[in-house]
Amino acid sequence: MKVAIKEVTTRQDLKEFVKFPNRLYRDNRYYVPKLISAEMNALSAGKNPAFEFCEAKYWLAHNGGNRIVGRIAGIINHRYNEKTATNFVRFGWIDFIEDEDVVNALFATAESWARGKKAEYIHGPLGMSDFDESGVLVEGFSELATAYGKYNFPYYGEMIERYGFRKEVDWVEYNVRVPDALPGKYSQMAEFLADRYGLRCAKISGKRNLLEYADRIFELLNREYDCIHGFYELTPKQTEELKKQFIPLLRLKFVSVILNSVNKVVGFGICLPSLSKALQRAGGRLFPFGFIHIHRALRFNDTLDALLIAIQGDYRDKGLNALIFSDIGDPIIKSGITNIETTRELEHNFTVQNLWNKFEYRQHKRARCYVKKL
Repeated sequence: MKVAIKEVTTRQDLKEFVKFPNRLYRDNRYYVPKLISAEMNALSAGKNPAFEFCEAKYWLAHNGGNRIVGRIAGIINHRYNEKTATNFVRFGWIDFIEDEDVVNALFATAESWARGKKAEYIHGPLGMSDFDESGVLVEGFSELATAYGKYNFPYYGEMIERYGFRKEVDWVEYNVRVPDALPGKYSQMAEFLADRYGLRCAKISGKRNLLEYADRIFELLNREYDCIHGFYELTPKQTEELKKQFIPLLRLKFVSVILNSVNKVVGFGICLPSLSKALQRAGGRLFPFGFIHIHRALRFNDTLDALLIAIQGDYRDKGLNALIFSDIGDPIIKSGITNIETTRELEHNFTVQNLWNKFEYRQHKRARCYVKKL
């Protein structure tokens, strides 16, 4: 196929870039569309605070005419490069039809830009931050994607590998069955931890009250996620933006914040009712009816997405997860939740994976980050 690559330079180009996967996966039952407005903001320098230390280029592949057949972003996260002392360029927002010429043209363009930036490696898919979608799905093609994950056709990984990329790291996802009742040992362990270490669950009376803990939650997240692949410390502007994005969506009964005797946040767990089916019904648009589907999903749902969990290092082996489960477990069961989707966890993050080993669960998805030396 004759392929023409066009750099995204206008707002209309960017909108076409954002909308392309929604057309590519229009009839796919497992794909979950992103909100067009949210994606436009994420990719716009004036809207996304990550552009304080990131630079990015976006390209569209055309079939020689007007039909878009692929897209790719090239990203440099200067803070991550400083942290790793390696000059990486990331590729992200990658989608394409099943055509070797399209894949080759997209990666050749991104690589050319990367070499012009003196990059040592190109890797991805990664976003500007850890809160952007990442990874190519390599297992789980008949599973519904989470709202914060990414679905792709099976040919993606095969074609990326044929171009010369190799595995850098994998993320895995689990589906956890919610029991009819929490095991009694969780409440016993919670009482033991509270007595021995002076720990308690914060009483969160409203979202304004949750905001009082938000900065301390992000401080803990920055510390405990520092060694995770692709992560770098979030800036104050990024944390403020994340508060605006997530706090309005949260159901407080599915949020647990653990405090020690001096009111320091030493652990937290945050779950959110699954928005996957609501976003499918919304078709990428918040208005006129998308927000109604999202609002309903937040109130009536049988599935939770486990968004974030972090435990301070010196408490990690003390069973603090029992305190978190004890805090939100009964509300989860009483709300009729039958399944928890863990979202993506690094394959070697056994500390988090061990949280589920007392429950019925299955590992049902795997996503891969690729790397290539330039």
